[in-house]
Amino acid sequence: MKKVLALVTTLIMAFTLIGCGGNGGSKTKTESKADVAAPNVSNQVKPDSVKTGKILIAYFSKTGNTKSVAQEIQKNVGGDLFEIKTTNTYPEEYQAATEQAKTEKNNKFRPQLATQVADFASYDVIFVGYPIWWGTMPMGVFSFLEQNNFAGKTVIPFCTHGGSGLGDSVSEIKKTLPQANVLSGLAVRGSEAGKAQTEIANWLKNIGMAK
Repeated sequence: MKKVLALVTTLIMAFTLIGCGGNGGSKTKTESKADVAAPNVSNQVKPDSVKTGKILIAYFSKTGNTKSVAQEIQKNVGGDLFEIKTTNTYPEEYQAATEQAKTEKNNKFRPQLATQVADFASYDVIFVGYPIWWGTMPMGVFSFLEQNNFAGKTVIPFCTHGGSGLGDSVSEIKKTLPQANVLSGLAVRGSEAGKAQTEIANWLKNIGMAK
């Protein structure tokens, strides 16, 4: 009789343990896996994976100062360099050149361009560089802006100057290109153009174009 009671007791304990394991143990284990599963990060954007698109650095430069800044920008962000050239030339003598530039501005003259960008539509980000002449861009830069389709593109102005900063150039760009996204511009003193590497690098970081 004692053996029978012992057997019954053993069977009852066994069934109890099986029941606990089947209902609570496995369920708890499954929930734990779900709780610690790695989050889905496929849609998260990392700063170093943001793409700016194909870059063009277009510039007009008479003395070489703006060209120097354009080349430094290219060192930081890559892209293609393009020099805006006009069929008309400017005198080497400073006073004569400024008088010609003043006459062109007053007459809203649009010089004919001697060069064109191949496959302009393929570029997403366009840096536009120029010296400040009489408070704004040379008229040849206006020709470049008006003869190309900037709709939906990001435009980033930069200039060299003798003390006027960007002048009215950025507002003129926005007026000329109402369908473009125009970012904050950079103004570099002409006399400092060849040694403005840190200034240029910091500006590019601030506008999200460089790390």
